[in-house]
Amino acid sequence: MELEGYNTSHRRPQVDRHEGYRAWLCLAGCFFFNVLVWGFAFSFGILQSYYTEHEPFNRHPEGIAAVGTTATGLMYLLMPVYFAILQRWPRLKRYFVWASLPTIAMGLIGASFASTVPQLIVCQGVLYALGGNMMFAPSFTYLDEWFIRRKGLAIGIMWAGDGTGGIVLPLVLQALLSRYGFRATLRAVAVAMVLMLAPLSIFFKPRLPIPAESAPRPIDTGFLQTPLFWALQAFNIAQGMGYFLPSNNLPSYAQSLGLSAELGSLTLIMVNVASALGCVLVGTLCDRFDVLNVLVILSVGATTAILAVWGLASSATPLFVFSLFYGLTAGAYSCSWGGMAKDIRRQSITADTNIVFSFLAAGRGIGAVISGPLSEALTRSQVGNATRVRFAYDSDYRSLVIFAGCTAMAGGCSWLVRRAGFI
Repeated sequence: MELEGYNTSHRRPQVDRHEGYRAWLCLAGCFFFNVLVWGFAFSFGILQSYYTEHEPFNRHPEGIAAVGTTATGLMYLLMPVYFAILQRWPRLKRYFVWASLPTIAMGLIGASFASTVPQLIVCQGVLYALGGNMMFAPSFTYLDEWFIRRKGLAIGIMWAGDGTGGIVLPLVLQALLSRYGFRATLRAVAVAMVLMLAPLSIFFKPRLPIPAESAPRPIDTGFLQTPLFWALQAFNIAQGMGYFLPSNNLPSYAQSLGLSAELGSLTLIMVNVASALGCVLVGTLCDRFDVLNVLVILSVGATTAILAVWGLASSATPLFVFSLFYGLTAGAYSCSWGGMAKDIRRQSITADTNIVFSFLAAGRGIGAVISGPLSEALTRSQVGNATRVRFAYDSDYRSLVIFAGCTAMAGGCSWLVRRAGFI
């Protein structure tokens, strides 16, 4: 009998080796999916700027920022739900992949007809997130099957797609918006995603056979009782609360220094360039070293970049240096989730890697949702309303820089908790 993605008349497909080409095809599919779907979500700043300056949303721009945080926040927060469903009923994976593209397209095309911010939130925020997770969840479970020895590297390459998309898509969106407006742009993006993602879906196949008939699999949540999980999750949430703040505010801070809008956008692109490289590096390190040691290195690097470089940046050069170091460290933090899941499984051996990963991703989602209103609160005028500043500590961004530095430092505190003997 021949089962989906697996031919019982041949040897079991190779895992994670040179000859295991299907493993690398699956990884390539995951990478390009992240370039398009997550990359578009992380490029919302370009659309946000357009919405606030053009009809019909500029008349009532309140809540526009919630469109982007809704999309990214829901994609993270709903991962435990999606992964739990697929673990209990694994045969639904293919149906999720097929349903993903129509849902994404409906969200973007629906947003192209929107005339109010709530309509944007429902379409570009909620529907887009639901559709994106329909493909991400099964594709990641397939990746988890294919890669064993180099799982950290695989996750790092997959997440590098986010940064790659964050390099390319802002430039594409800016060009399309300036020439055709948001309605035609969103429709063009919807069509492009369907045409490019549909062929990739054939790469998402399981390595192990799925029985034709099987009872629903139980979901093991025993890892939720381990102190290690809660320590890692607490500091993961803390890091996520501040992670989005520098990226969301770099372009506006650059302009407050007197730099052009183009240079301001370049700072964000440089963060994404460094993040893509950092993801591969951190994923490789998590395969070879203790994840808590990797986390403390990322934490020290990101904290130093924020407090010592961004806080004192008064010109373009130090701001670009900050962008590179921040992307290389904080931008690659999520690639450590695979290493965290591996450590947690040592204490709860029956835990499923996908479920643990999804809970850690949900922690990042909490930070994504909080970061929108938090950013506004932290940048309220504290030193006057001067449009030109000398450096961050002498501006409205002072509290934001300090808070982001503290949360970046918290990201590595699980190392101190273990040294103290609590985990």
